Amino acid sequence: MANIPASNKTALVKSNWNVLLGAAFLMATSAIGPGFITQTAVFTEKYLANFAFIIMASVVLDIGAQMNVWRVIAISGMRGQDVANKVLPGLGYFVAFLVALGGLAFNIGNIGGASLGINVLLGIDPIMGAVISAMIGIFIFLNKEMGKAMDTFAKALGGVMILLTLYVAIITKPPVGEAFIRTFLPTEVAFLPILTLLGGTVGGYITFAGGHRLIDAGITGMENLKEVTKGSVTGIIIASIMRIVLFLAVLGVVAAGHKLDPANPPASAFKIAAGDIGYKVFGIVLWSAAITSVVGAAYTSVSFLRSLHKTFENNYKWWIIAFIVASTGIFVTIGRPVKLLILAGALNGLILPITLGTMLIASKRKDIVGDYQQPTWLLLFGIFVVIFAIYAGGVSLQGMAALFK
Repeated sequence: MANIPASNKTALVKSNWNVLLGAAFLMATSAIGPGFITQTAVFTEKYLANFAFIIMASVVLDIGAQMNVWRVIAISGMRGQDVANKVLPGLGYFVAFLVALGGLAFNIGNIGGASLGINVLLGIDPIMGAVISAMIGIFIFLNKEMGKAMDTFAKALGGVMILLTLYVAIITKPPVGEAFIRTFLPTEVAFLPILTLLGGTVGGYITFAGGHRLIDAGITGMENLKEVTKGSVTGIIIASIMRIVLFLAVLGVVAAGHKLDPANPPASAFKIAAGDIGYKVFGIVLWSAAITSVVGAAYTSVSFLRSLHKTFENNYKWWIIAFIVASTGIFVTIGRPVKLLILAGALNGLILPITLGTMLIASKRKDIVGDYQQPTWLLLFGIFVVIFAIYAGGVSLQGMAALFK
């Protein structure tokens, strides 16, 4: 960039940051799906203010995982499956299979969440709501500037979710002081929820959503490392802001003595907080969370297939659309297949330790990252997260037992 005029350099940096912010939002909104919302509400009711510590602990682990992954992807200029194949021939294909299977299963749930959101808002039949949501998702990928459309969509709806949930949090008047104290001095420490939140934020395809977006935008190499690192942390912060705001909104409700409806905990929290208006707000938040997760899951899952055969690379836009159509078709015809979701959930618990472990090995391989040296503290941080994730994977595998009953 030495011979580039100063004005052009400024424009380039601004353009890169817009893409990086879009990638951060893509990763964050991929994490913030229907499961994220329900999970947060359930854990808040169970652990009350102590859930603040669980959130903080998971955020620290999330950052360790995401920084390691994004930096290796940026330095190598290769997608996750290609890095894995470099580390161990054939491993990338195995990872691609796991990610695609998990992404398809969870996207069925995302489509279901989007249909429920529209049903809450407009009273439209869930099947019709699923079809409408799928069409909106498909439209994003039919855009000539697909990347920019995806970035803008993620940023806009991500902002909407946070602002509307903040509105509900203000209404419920949660005990913010107690939550702040419990962030650092909990009266109860629960290990499993930390692992659950870790997998829900950076597990499966999620941490690669933004990283692969950077590959497509050409933001790679040592010259972009500082911005990539900043973008990786920003993605976690965005997802965490939504988690914290939602936690506070639900905490205000349960701290006042209300019980959440087990059939739909977050919906009941919003309705208790603000009546019918709160219920409609929930509909908007749920649909926004679900449809952005549909986009993120479809884009990232197919990006893992692009190295398998030229047809995926040459027609990736149409494969993304086919992925959304397949997810919608399964939901519309047979609903959410329980066994598939259980299997995918169990496999998803294994993806993070495999992918992150692979990235840690790759960070020490000169044939992948050249002369780049991953900071020792970051490497150790990643190893610590892998140990946590292996335990989480073992727990999730127990779900497979349900398939054989």
